[in-house]
Amino acid sequence: MRLLLYYLTLLGSSYVISTYGPHQRAQMTGDILLGGLFPLHFGIASKDQDLAARPESTQCVRFNFRGFRWLQAMIFAIEEINNSSTLLPNITLGYRIFDTCNTVSKALEATLSFVAQNKIDSLNLDEFCNCTDHIPSTIAVVGAAGSAVSTAVANLLGLFYIPQISYASSSRLLSNKNQYKSFMRTIPTDEYQATAMADIIEYFQWNWVIAVASDDEYGRPGIEKFEKEMEERDICIHLNELISQYFEDHEIKALVDRIENSTAKVIVVFASGPDVEPLIKEMVRRNITDRIWLASEAWAISSLVAKPEYLDVMAGTIGFALKAGRIPGFREFLQHVQPKKDSHNEFVREFWEETFNCYLEDSPRFQESENGSTSFRPLCSGEEDIASVETPYLDYKHLRISYNVYVAVYSIAQALQDILTCTPGRGLFANNSCADIKKMEAWQVLKQLRHLNYTNSMGEKMRFDENSDMEANYTIINWHRSTEDGSVVFEEVGYYNMHAKRGAKLFIDRTKILWNGYSTEVPFSNCSEDCEPGTRKGIIDSMPTCCFECTECSDGEYSNHKDASVCAKCPNNSWSNGNHTFCFLKEVEFLSWTEPFGIALAICAVLGVVLTAFVIGVFVRFRNTPIVKATNRELSYVLLFSLICCFSSSLIFIGEPQDWTCRLRQPAFGVSFVLCISCILVKTNRVLLVFEAKIPTSLHRKWWGLNLQFLLVFLCTFVQVMICVVWLYNAPPSSYQNHDIDEIIFITCNEGSVMALGFLIGYTCILAAICFFFAFKSRKLPENFTEAKFITFSMLIFFIVWISFIPAYFSTYGKFVSAVEVIAILASSFGMLACIFFNKVYIILFKPSRNTIEEVRCSTAAHAFKVAAKATLKHSTTSRKKSGSLGGSSASTPSSSISVKTNGNDYDTASGKHRPRVSFGSGTVTLSLSFEESRRSSLM
Repeated sequence: MRLLLYYLTLLGSSYVISTYGPHQRAQMTGDILLGGLFPLHFGIASKDQDLAARPESTQCVRFNFRGFRWLQAMIFAIEEINNSSTLLPNITLGYRIFDTCNTVSKALEATLSFVAQNKIDSLNLDEFCNCTDHIPSTIAVVGAAGSAVSTAVANLLGLFYIPQISYASSSRLLSNKNQYKSFMRTIPTDEYQATAMADIIEYFQWNWVIAVASDDEYGRPGIEKFEKEMEERDICIHLNELISQYFEDHEIKALVDRIENSTAKVIVVFASGPDVEPLIKEMVRRNITDRIWLASEAWAISSLVAKPEYLDVMAGTIGFALKAGRIPGFREFLQHVQPKKDSHNEFVREFWEETFNCYLEDSPRFQESENGSTSFRPLCSGEEDIASVETPYLDYKHLRISYNVYVAVYSIAQALQDILTCTPGRGLFANNSCADIKKMEAWQVLKQLRHLNYTNSMGEKMRFDENSDMEANYTIINWHRSTEDGSVVFEEVGYYNMHAKRGAKLFIDRTKILWNGYSTEVPFSNCSEDCEPGTRKGIIDSMPTCCFECTECSDGEYSNHKDASVCAKCPNNSWSNGNHTFCFLKEVEFLSWTEPFGIALAICAVLGVVLTAFVIGVFVRFRNTPIVKATNRELSYVLLFSLICCFSSSLIFIGEPQDWTCRLRQPAFGVSFVLCISCILVKTNRVLLVFEAKIPTSLHRKWWGLNLQFLLVFLCTFVQVMICVVWLYNAPPSSYQNHDIDEIIFITCNEGSVMALGFLIGYTCILAAICFFFAFKSRKLPENFTEAKFITFSMLIFFIVWISFIPAYFSTYGKFVSAVEVIAILASSFGMLACIFFNKVYIILFKPSRNTIEEVRCSTAAHAFKVAAKATLKHSTTSRKKSGSLGGSSASTPSSSISVKTNGNDYDTASGKHRPRVSFGSGTVTLSLSFEESRRSSLM
């Protein structure tokens, strides 16, 4: 079984060994062999294999001068190491370098030679064959360039743990060490490049872009990461397209049609030069010059598209390029290349022919041109001056990929040096052992590379991170047109430091950027025009979030910059201006002492206090006159004092509300009014009871004594005081700022409990209603003796005012709430003052003739006469009804004459006085009235 396995392996790899991989290669023997994979051609010729005969190897087309320079960088590094006396002394490095033609199939064909040789060595077939021309195993491979190619190569090399160091494959998928065990690279991953592209778009405030990616392992993961970054920034991708260099013409034209019809002006391209070239050609053919290109590192400096004839379309391109490095002596090495000197490098011949557009004498392509199968070219000697022509091969001003190749070779050499100088007991292998460099295997080199940490000749620290990626930064370039020869100039305009803090990673010098080759103004690439300050972006149905309409900010909101997503709400003490671009402080309003309305109310309140004080002065001055005595002087003084309190309480409602004023004003108003109405109620009810009594007795005098009157006033007022105490304890009022009204802050009082305020006013109204009832009943008492009619009218005014107050109070806001209550207090207070006291003051001051005891007697007599007359008429009517029911019409009608008799029969022996007697037709009513001071006073 073992022999069979050996045979099959030898048979399967015989072709590979005999041809040593693809026919064309660069090869040099050595003690240790390195492999190399470089895209020396941009692609392969499209040829349909119908399999009618043995399939032929596909032909590579379109020579890649930059790829050849990368190959030369590997050879230069190996020769420099071989000539070094300190690095790998007495050890010679060899190489085998193949052309991948930028395709997976060619790359795998070359990789099989590396793998097959290593497999044969591991099988130890020396006993079966005489391998005189033994080829050493390939212990590491430098390459490949494209991510799609490197992915395929990594899958194959990973099976045998052969380390692979890529110099240009940046796909983030290759960082997966579970799948690509032996893959390493000296170029940063696209994980950072996609973020950097999104940062640039955000920096220039674009939100409407087109994304184009190559349909391979480089473009798809890169654009996928880019999409996620755009979503996080709320930036929209209008078109998301895939592209390939193998697209048919109609596919390219359809793609360009979609790009041309798009309103997005920025095109982000994650692709290699060969893949993006067909798209650029079609854009140039149509002369679409109003687009800005954002180039990934794979084509940002590609010679395929960075051509002068494309600059009308491509000028102004923003691209990412690797940080340039310096390789001492590399320039001279490139200039000394010649076909006759570099026999170990078979690619030099094709390079020479493509550079000088000629054929060497022994070239197979020259024979094909003689047969007419290729275009005719002149012969060249192979000794032409390479420095006399312009070629991308000699573009060594900014060595980026070439420097990555140089670093990759030196990294492998340094790992071999670490193995060579390893001290037993400090190695990386089992039991801290060291590898034997003479019997070294590829997996041991891979282990050493993962722990690599050294400083190169330029002082740069070199190491691979946990994902086997080497740290690096991007340089941001801008495509300019040279003023000298019209060629493409890559102007450095910034950088991207992927390891800096967030917000400090991107730096761009905007003054160096030329958009479309001539403009310094940043192009517009948004779905909608920027919203001006004072507006915000509004959503449009069925459109992406980047497409919006500008909506004016609502009142109380503002936006002070363009393209605002939302309008900021003004602080509570501010309001937005008419354009909604900023906020200004609201005007603070309250019922102020200085405003006309407040001044008018204050004057009215002071006037009420003055008038009440004047009435008190009049009553004190004329306290012994019948009118004053008849009004119950003591209660009148208390009543007038309560009116002063009512007028004064209205002043507390004026001015900026404070906590103490809010807690004082309602209780002061409520207690003052209850005290006032209680006095009116007691005095009205007392007079009514006296006059309703048929014969005033000592019981009435005792019951309605002065002390009891004050006690009743106190009890009525005490109830109101308790309501206020409970209110202030459970829910005390306080001042607060009312921000509900636009542009104004009303400082008002929060009453704490509306129910408590209702109880306070309700209790006052109940007392007023009782007072009104008694006043209404006593309205026909002697006019000079009691003010019942005027009290009735004052209570009507009170009810009208406070019934109107309730809806007015709840329908107003701000300072007008206080104003309404002040007006209600003043109106009801003036009503009571005017109705109860102004008539008496008028009589006292201007009608002193009516302020006499005789006038009081006449009024009393008239009142008594009316009462007696009503009673007699009522009695007479009742008697007639009874006699009519008994005797029919025999009853006589009473005389209508009324006489007052004062003869001797009416003399009162007890008192010695005459009693006036009122006589009616059917009877006589005798009234006994005494006008002594003591008697009259008891009735007052």
